[in-house]
Amino acid sequence: MISVSASRRRILSLWLPRLPIDRIKRGLISEGVAARDDAPNVVVIKDSNALLIHSLDEAAARWGLTHGLPLANARAICPNLVVHEADIAADAKTLEDIADWCDRFTPLVALDPPHGLLLDITGCAHLFGGEARLLTLVCDALTMRGFTVSAAIASNPVCARTMNRHVHGHVVPDGEEAIAVSPLPVAALGASEAITLGLRRAGLKTIGDIASRGRHEITARFGAAFTARLAQALGEGDAPISPRKPPPDYIVEKRFAEPVATDTVIALSLSSLAATLVAAMAQQGKGARRLEALFFRTDGAVRRIAVDTGQPVTEARVIDRLFRERLEALSDPLDPGFGFDLIRLAASRSEIVVQQQRDLDAHVHDSDELAALIDRIAARIGGKRVLVHLPQDTHIPERAVLPAPAQQQLAAAQQVDWPERVAGEPPLRPLRLFERPEAIDVIAQVPDGPPARFVWRRAAHAVVRAEGPERIAMEWWRPDGQSFTRDYFRIEDEHGLRFWLYRDGLYDREIDPKTGKPVQPAWYMHGLFA
Repeated sequence: MISVSASRRRILSLWLPRLPIDRIKRGLISEGVAARDDAPNVVVIKDSNALLIHSLDEAAARWGLTHGLPLANARAICPNLVVHEADIAADAKTLEDIADWCDRFTPLVALDPPHGLLLDITGCAHLFGGEARLLTLVCDALTMRGFTVSAAIASNPVCARTMNRHVHGHVVPDGEEAIAVSPLPVAALGASEAITLGLRRAGLKTIGDIASRGRHEITARFGAAFTARLAQALGEGDAPISPRKPPPDYIVEKRFAEPVATDTVIALSLSSLAATLVAAMAQQGKGARRLEALFFRTDGAVRRIAVDTGQPVTEARVIDRLFRERLEALSDPLDPGFGFDLIRLAASRSEIVVQQQRDLDAHVHDSDELAALIDRIAARIGGKRVLVHLPQDTHIPERAVLPAPAQQQLAAAQQVDWPERVAGEPPLRPLRLFERPEAIDVIAQVPDGPPARFVWRRAAHAVVRAEGPERIAMEWWRPDGQSFTRDYFRIEDEHGLRFWLYRDGLYDREIDPKTGKPVQPAWYMHGLFA
């Protein structure tokens, strides 16, 4: 279970300054394309009909190229320049993938666009040997994967971000933020170019120079937002982060000294984690409603598999069965690659378990068995495909019932009192109701007679028996514009097939609001009886 520490937060800020070019180089290596280490590479982006450098590697930087330099000027400086087109969406996806990988260190990971991440490591750094060891571990792993990274740890994200833009690998002790950032240039604060230029013109070249001036002077000249950012960088205020995902209620995980890749070991690990998770939840009388299993591969890829339950789950064997069903039904099988070095099981949503009398009430047992069956089916085909129908307060056939996920609405569906069918009478509504009524051609008596013949889907049907009409007036107060009265008929053709069709509009008794003339009714097929 996640606990919230009363001490000040600790934030690890990661900055990947060359993420676009690093992503492209990694892609070329994975495709087997050889690249010269000494060839300068840049990524360009179009801005106001001009191609500007968006990202560059170390070789290009040694030639004196910089961000924002026009491509024409860059080619004049470096004729053998290798140019790649920018792909902002691919860069964002890569950053998301790195954030998924960072979940192994803390569940509180936030994006810091365009090329940064913020990790709330409060209370978890000791699991990795301390803050300095954790910082080194993260940076070394990203460097091995081909990314240039700069990192810093501080008590708030602004201070940590300010540090890693100019000083790599620095851990700022709590209370020493002002001492750490004072020597840094004003550009490290990340303010706009106009503010940075104004500070330099005023002779304020470092953050310490700005801090030595009165805050009212800075606010009057550069605004309250900049003053607040300065205070946060100096450790005088805090700034929240927005994690990509809410933290789970309970987390258990297992790390492996050697990566595991066999299905048997993976299944046994999940079973062991399920038992541990259930025991943790039982201490507070809770059960899991949503479970997530995360598989962290050694190459940095992360696979996430989730299952939902209709009732709080309190048994490890049920969790084990649901994940077994889910894994067997995956269209994209779980690929361990070179193996998983971490498997995590989390209860992202839990509820208090309400104890019920189960020994004497057979309905409770039936409900439990039905809920378990729904959970197993949903684990295989998806919860959105297992539905129950809830009645609605309307006479319009297509609106009379509302499909809802069975896992969330099973209890409500079990309490519904549906009208009972009259013994010996045919059903009033068809077994299959079309989502959208289909137009048909009909020969019928005017004005209110049943159809004698009709053509549906290019097939002609002769009517031998008709029952109706059942007249249903539309809900005129709805804004969807359906205002014509419907006359429904139950029809049987010469082959014994039974249909449910209706006439939309009454002859010479309703006015078409679009034309202002009497309506010319149309006929529609709305359903089929068994």
